[in-house]
Amino acid sequence: MRKLFSKKLLSVLLASSMVIGSASALTGCGSKKNEVIKLNVYSQLANFSGKQIGWSADILKKKFNVELNIIPEGDGVFETRMTSGNLGDIVVWGADNDKYPLAVKNNLLFGWEDDNVLDEYGPYIKKNMPDALKKNKELTKTITNGASDKLYGFGANVALNSKDHESFFYTWDTRWDLYKKLGYPKVKNLQDYHKMLKNMQKLCPSDDSGNKVYAVSLWPDWDDAMVMYVKAMATAYYGYDELALGLYDPTNGKYHDALEENGPYLEMLKWFNDLYQDGLIDPDSMTQTYDEMIAKVQNGGTLFSIFNYSGSLGYNTKEHTSAGKLMYCMKPEDASPIVYGMNTQGGDRVWSIGAKTEYPEKCMEIINYLATPEGRMTMEYGPKGYTWDYDDQKHAYLTDVGVKCQNDKNTTMGGGYKGSYHDGELQINNVTWSLDASNPDSDGETYNKESWASYNATPSSDIEKDWRDKTGCTTINEYMEKGKYTVAPGTSFSKETQDTTLKTTWNQVTTEIKNSSWKAIYAKSDKKFDSVVAGMKKSAKKYGYDKCVEWSRNQASRRKALEDAITQ
Repeated sequence: MRKLFSKKLLSVLLASSMVIGSASALTGCGSKKNEVIKLNVYSQLANFSGKQIGWSADILKKKFNVELNIIPEGDGVFETRMTSGNLGDIVVWGADNDKYPLAVKNNLLFGWEDDNVLDEYGPYIKKNMPDALKKNKELTKTITNGASDKLYGFGANVALNSKDHESFFYTWDTRWDLYKKLGYPKVKNLQDYHKMLKNMQKLCPSDDSGNKVYAVSLWPDWDDAMVMYVKAMATAYYGYDELALGLYDPTNGKYHDALEENGPYLEMLKWFNDLYQDGLIDPDSMTQTYDEMIAKVQNGGTLFSIFNYSGSLGYNTKEHTSAGKLMYCMKPEDASPIVYGMNTQGGDRVWSIGAKTEYPEKCMEIINYLATPEGRMTMEYGPKGYTWDYDDQKHAYLTDVGVKCQNDKNTTMGGGYKGSYHDGELQINNVTWSLDASNPDSDGETYNKESWASYNATPSSDIEKDWRDKTGCTTINEYMEKGKYTVAPGTSFSKETQDTTLKTTWNQVTTEIKNSSWKAIYAKSDKKFDSVVAGMKKSAKKYGYDKCVEWSRNQASRRKALEDAITQ
């Protein structure tokens, strides 16, 4: 039984002189008024299973009297829950999959406008995210061929306006201290970058524990249609965005399929093979997990990463920076990394509520809180007043405890909160507002601490000061904007669902491309590399590569039309 009472029923009950304190007291159908409500959160983005603990659990319990049980995606999880008819209370969807449409078609999601739940329990969302809500309704109409326009949620990374772009994600993090020791050599292209990395390895052959240092350490966990790091290198260098089975140029709409002769994917595949042949690729790359890789980064075992999360965010501990070591932005002059335009419609990682939940109001209250400025800031930086706050000028700042937590997320919280900061991070692993969206509670700042006046007042170390002095920049975004970059406009684009036949073909083709790409990276000679690539092309074509590319090009055409609509 859904524990939601309409206003009409509530008035009848009150008229019958039943002793009812409030509508929320009814929620529970006989449960004790102060009994903690336990909600299941099925999140396809979660990397954790079990009860949410720590500071975020304390905050949610205090505000809403709830406990969250996190259920991550895994083999058969969606199918099992769909068969039962109960996906969970709060349901969070990953991007670009066909499971959300199945949930809509099978009536497994709660309509946010039913019984005025959005109006009464999600007022901040309704007032401030109209474009994101409209996008979700349009998505429902597409899924149901116009038979329904029900509202089931909104996508993550919403912005207040579409004029700006997000912070740079492909930041070319490099061991700046070693670059300094080399005399700040000019690095124009990928060949210069390779040479620089080789020279850095000579300067620093061993990590903090005496293990061999490599230019880069890869991992296969996040491979999808292609090897993630290979396609991402084309994104970081050319600004081409991954799209289905290839790469898309947002400047002109041109599509490069993965196996295009002399195309960007095969070019980057060869670049990584060149690094491997030169002893610069971690030999564990093909078999290790992300956690194993990041441990090597934290230990000083790598020299660069095109991503900040597997570079500076892992390496730049107080111990390293106080010793004059730093991993920071240093991109080749010719590189034009992609940066994503802000989007008032949000992305594809959808927040929703399960149709069988007994507590739709409580679910909505929680999602609404996460969408308020305080909720967004709290889930990003910890408890307000303890790890962060605003000064008299409405500028955000981290407290001393907050600084420690951001520098080392294993920092013990204290202040009445149990465990470490990391223990308490919300394991749903989705956001509401884009990190780079404007924060209306501040004076012109965003949710991203990198933009705060307090955060950029002074360099955190002498080696960071050296980076500022040499580049003439104060922030990473400022540095990246001085050079070349490519903006991908934010639109409502999402890939179409594949039919069953194409899915089978797609799985065979992409499995071949991923497996052979790894073999190509590990090729011990150019001749062997060429042989592996030739075999990959032949096998992929036999499995139905051309059909996959045809579908991918159609997606690229749809994306281009949407981009043209907002840029022309």
